[in-house]
Amino acid sequence: SLSAGLDLPGRFLFAILTLMTLIANLVFVEEAVYIYRKIPSSKRSIIIWINAAAPVIATTSCIGMWIPRSTMFTDFTAAAFFAIVIHKFLLMMIKECGGQKLLLRQFENGRFKISTGPCCCCCLCLPRVRITRRTLFWLKLGTFQFAFLRPMLMFLSIVLWTNGNYTFYNLSPKGAAIWISCFVGVLTIIALWPVAIMFQQVKTLLTCKKIIPKFALYQFILILNHLQAAIINILAMQRIIRCAPPLSSSARGAYMTQQLLIMEMFLITLISRVVYRRRYDGLEPPECTAEEAGDNKEAP
Repeated sequence: SLSAGLDLPGRFLFAILTLMTLIANLVFVEEAVYIYRKIPSSKRSIIIWINAAAPVIATTSCIGMWIPRSTMFTDFTAAAFFAIVIHKFLLMMIKECGGQKLLLRQFENGRFKISTGPCCCCCLCLPRVRITRRTLFWLKLGTFQFAFLRPMLMFLSIVLWTNGNYTFYNLSPKGAAIWISCFVGVLTIIALWPVAIMFQQVKTLLTCKKIIPKFALYQFILILNHLQAAIINILAMQRIIRCAPPLSSSARGAYMTQQLLIMEMFLITLISRVVYRRRYDGLEPPECTAEEAGDNKEAP
C-alpha cells in the first residue's frame, strides 16, 4: 500500500474515491433488494447481475488503488465478471420479450440483420438470417463462450504470471501476454456481435422498457473498462505518461485507470438505479404477464 507515502491531497483523493466506491455498493444493495421484492422471479437474477457490473468494477479498482500488487488480480476479476454480464444482457433482452417462445412467436416471419458491429458493420451485403430456435442458440453460444473462456484464460494468465512467464507489459512475440491478449480480443468481438444483433431486432419492441438507455449503459461500461484502460496502458508503455518517483510509468497508468474507473462506475451505478428502477407489471405484453403469473403460482 502507498497510503503511508501519500501527501494530504493524495490521502484526501483516496478517501473520496473510497467513499464513492462504498456509496456505489450501498446503492447497488438497495437496488438489489428492490429488484428482489418488485420484479418477477424469471428476470430477478439476470437484472441483479447486470446492475452489479459497475459496483464490482469500482470495488476491484478501489482494491487495486490501495494495494498496487493486486492490480493484476483485480483487473482480471473485473474482466471475467463483465464477460458473464455480456451473456446476461443478451438473456435479459430475450426475457424482456417474454422469453424465447414469445420472442419466436413475435418474430416468426422476421429475420436477424447480421450486418452490424463490431464484426460486420461494413458488410451491408450480408443476407438476413431467419429467426429460429437454432439462430437463438447460436447467439446465446456466442456470448456464453466468452463468459466461459474468459475466466479460464484469467486463471491461465495468473498461473503463468506466478511462474514468471506472463508479464502484461511484455508484448514481444515470445511472451504469453500478446497471444492471450489477441485471443481474448477475438473472443470479445465474437461475444459482442450477438448482443448487437439482438438489440437491433428488439429495440423498437422494447422501447417502453428503456432498452436503449440500458444498452447505452452496457456500452459505456464496456468502453470504459476495456478501451479506456487499453489506451492508458499503451500511453504508459510508450512513456507518454511519465514516471513520478516512486511510481513508474506503468504504475501511474494503472493508478489513473483505477481512479477514473471508480468515478465513472459511481456515476453509472447512480444512473442504472434510475433506469432499472420501475415496475414491470404494467409494461408486459398480455401473454408475458400470464406466463409470469403462472411462474409465480408454481414457485410456492
